[in-house]
Amino acid sequence: MTRVPAGVVVISARTENGYRGLTASSLVSISVEPPMVLVGLEREAATRAAVVEGKAFNVSVLTRSQEFIADRFAGRAPAIDPRWEGVPHHLGANGIPLIEGCAAWLECRLVDIHPAGDHDICVGEVTAATAGAGDPLILWDRAFWTLR
Repeated sequence: MTRVPAGVVVISARTENGYRGLTASSLVSISVEPPMVLVGLEREAATRAAVVEGKAFNVSVLTRSQEFIADRFAGRAPAIDPRWEGVPHHLGANGIPLIEGCAAWLECRLVDIHPAGDHDICVGEVTAATAGAGDPLILWDRAFWTLR
C-alpha cells in the first residue's frame, strides 16, 4: 500500500477532557447525496474512541507546508496535548477543532462504523465543507510529496 498515493488529513474529535487527533491517509468520498466520507481508524486509537463517543469528527486536509503537523499527529514529533496548544486551529460549528491553513475542511456526523481487521471504517455525513488554499500534502512510498 505504500505505492498508492494518498492525501494526508488530520481527523479530530472532542471528548469531555479535551480534543484528540490523528494523521490519516485513508479518507474516501463515498456519496455525493447526501455527502459522505469514510476514514479508517485504528481500533485502539484514542481518537477513534472520541469519534465514537462524540458521534462526530472533523477533517483538516493538510497542505505541503504542514508536514510538521502531520508528523505531530502521527506521533513522530512533540505530542499534542488535549487543549491542542501550539496547533493553530479554530473550532467548527460542531465544537471540534479544524487546523488553520489547510487545503480544505470537513465537519462530519458519524453515521456508521464497520469493523475491518485492526481498524474500524467510520462513515460520516458531511455537515459542512470549506475550501482553503495551498497544494495538498500527499503520502507516497512512506514520504511526503506535493502535486507540483
